[in-house]
Amino acid sequence: MSKQLEDNIIQGCLKREVKAQKAFYQHFSSSMYAVCLRYGNTKEDAKDILQDGFVKVFTKLEQYTGKGSLEGWMKRIFINTALEHYRVNKVYQQQSDLEDAHGIGQAPEALGKITQKEILAVLGNMATGYRTVLNLYIIEGFNHAEIASMLGISEGTSKSQLSRARALFIQHWNQLNKEKSRF
Repeated sequence: MSKQLEDNIIQGCLKREVKAQKAFYQHFSSSMYAVCLRYGNTKEDAKDILQDGFVKVFTKLEQYTGKGSLEGWMKRIFINTALEHYRVNKVYQQQSDLEDAHGIGQAPEALGKITQKEILAVLGNMATGYRTVLNLYIIEGFNHAEIASMLGISEGTSKSQLSRARALFIQHWNQLNKEKSRF
């Protein structure tokens, strides 16, 4: 989408024009849905987060200054919406600590060849807390202090959650590869 077209659609959305909002949604919904899938427990959760996220984007669109990427600005809103979704629903639970991660294998060489669909399948098997910290740290690039602040946990808990999440990711990935090799 060109910058001029993006600006025109934004202006239409600010005027609450349904046609502009539809174009905006159609352009950004698939990339934002991918973000929601990484944080949602189910596809239904991801759809709820997507809907809530777009409501927030449309209500806060006047706050977008045009500096930086619109998609990046939106992504932050969707991540915060996903985190809020879990806080409100009390789904986020602190998981165990570093000792639980010992003895789980190392990353397989095939890990570099993993597809997005396979990543989502592996993430879908993880507890919400682990998946959330893993997403925030590895995919979104937040540090442990930021994650701790966002989730209302200690930095140590964020670090242990990440360690366990990495180990579980590898474990689930290994299991997925075993199942694939049987066929």
